[in-house]
Amino acid sequence: MTQYAGKIVREEVATILKNAGLNPAEIKAGLGTPPSPELGDYSFNCFLLSKKSPEAAAEDLVKKLNPQKYVKKIQTTGPYINFTVDKEKFTGLVLKEIFTLESSYGNRELGAGKTVVVDFSSPNIAKPFGVGHLRSTVIGNSICKLYESLGYTCIGINHLGDWGTQFGKLIVAYQKWGKEKQLKAKPVQHLYDLYVKFHTEAEKDKSLEEEARDWFRSLEDGEQEATRLWHWFRDISLKEFQRIYDILNIHFDSYAGESFYNSMLPETITKLKTAGLAQESQGALIVDLERFGMSPCLLRKTDGSTLYATRDIAAAMYRFDTYGFDKMIYVVGADQKLYFRQIFKVLELLGCPWADTLVHTPFGLVRFGTGKMSTRKGNVIFLEEVFQKAVDLTEKIIEEKNPDLEDKREIATQVGIGAIVFNDLSTKRIKDVDFSWDRMLNFNGETGPYVQYTYARFSSVLRKYGRQVDDKVNLNLLNSDMETEIVRLLSRFPETVKHAADEYEPSVVTTYLLDLCEASNRFYNHFRVLSEDLETSKTRVLLVWCIRTVLGKGLRLLGMETPERM
Repeated sequence: MTQYAGKIVREEVATILKNAGLNPAEIKAGLGTPPSPELGDYSFNCFLLSKKSPEAAAEDLVKKLNPQKYVKKIQTTGPYINFTVDKEKFTGLVLKEIFTLESSYGNRELGAGKTVVVDFSSPNIAKPFGVGHLRSTVIGNSICKLYESLGYTCIGINHLGDWGTQFGKLIVAYQKWGKEKQLKAKPVQHLYDLYVKFHTEAEKDKSLEEEARDWFRSLEDGEQEATRLWHWFRDISLKEFQRIYDILNIHFDSYAGESFYNSMLPETITKLKTAGLAQESQGALIVDLERFGMSPCLLRKTDGSTLYATRDIAAAMYRFDTYGFDKMIYVVGADQKLYFRQIFKVLELLGCPWADTLVHTPFGLVRFGTGKMSTRKGNVIFLEEVFQKAVDLTEKIIEEKNPDLEDKREIATQVGIGAIVFNDLSTKRIKDVDFSWDRMLNFNGETGPYVQYTYARFSSVLRKYGRQVDDKVNLNLLNSDMETEIVRLLSRFPETVKHAADEYEPSVVTTYLLDLCEASNRFYNHFRVLSEDLETSKTRVLLVWCIRTVLGKGLRLLGMETPERM
């Protein structure tokens, strides 16, 4: 297993403390990082060591500590002991690792032999792929990439919303107001318009709701016309969705939606009844969860139709039987927190030993004006419209700043889509996002295009260098504070990747990339990378190569492209 520089040095600090008589628990509790690089690279907090004052404890302990291979200086600052690493040795260790591992830098084998299932995106058939669907889609895709980099086999599942009473509503709407020509020309747009019209008309004519329920019952019973229309709506919707996924370069291992589990529902309900969990309540079938501080989990309505919960319970059991997962992550909005607590509890009560490996990864909503977007009300912004606007704006900026750039449209697509993805992922997962064209398409400051531009800038430096990059360089030449800061940041990338995966939080990676870009551009603007001094150029080119490698890896973990020119 790869031992990264940061871990190697941290373990050396821990060994120094262990040799002085400290136990692993004390070392783990006290070891940290100083607030300023001037104080050192690692620190140990002596507050918990003895009944003496922490300052006195630090003074006593530091006398027993001896530098080793990478730690060259140990000194106290008040109650803290600070460890300073040998810059040249540490720089050599970090750059050699990156140069050797290339795009594998940051990878681990922590998940070797283990499988993670990630349930994400999951749009509703016959409804538009709106801006609101973006969050689950790009967060889930990044989580998959993070876990794959840690050695896990990752199964991406798109649990399509392809069943339910909304299909009864759509069938009614299509039969009353649908136009086959319009459906073929703009399929999802027409189905969306029909869905909105149904809800508008149903407010005036309540009988439409009952008519829709009748059609959905017919669909559940396998009636020919209802089934034909459902298949048609599903097929044309999937084609439209695939265009969005192609733009984002996202793929799924399974598109098994809600309808896939219909045949498993009778057996699922039988299991719940046999286990003594399912019970009748006012004509409906429920699992009573009151003793766990939750409202009942509704399995079947009074009219006999099943619900999301029944299908999700069946889906979880099917997925474990099929994939034998070690963890299953549901990337679904925060407003479903109670729902997933109910599902997980039912599976636990059912005796599924893997129930404690299920994780709901909630995220904030995309809000539109004063409230959240709603397909019923018709205030949804199509994601493809946002993509188009972003690409057009990017192409315009490229035209102004670099009119001679080849493949302008391709690069504009990479950068424009990247701007949208980075904007979403740089927002902490749990926070709500207010939809704003200005924020979504802002190309200045802490943005995706800024990171991509930095990557392209260093790609240009390497092209101009025109020689093979070599790791046999004079590391003494990388002795400025700016260069030391970059090396320190580069060394932290593997832990950043692991932390992002542990927290299901891609924003950890976006923050890291922005920090690395800021430090790297400061270095680039202050020093000449390519100069008449070949030895200095050779050394700084290695640093640039390592920066570019880590930026590229980070962008790919977010699901973004890495343009060589901008």
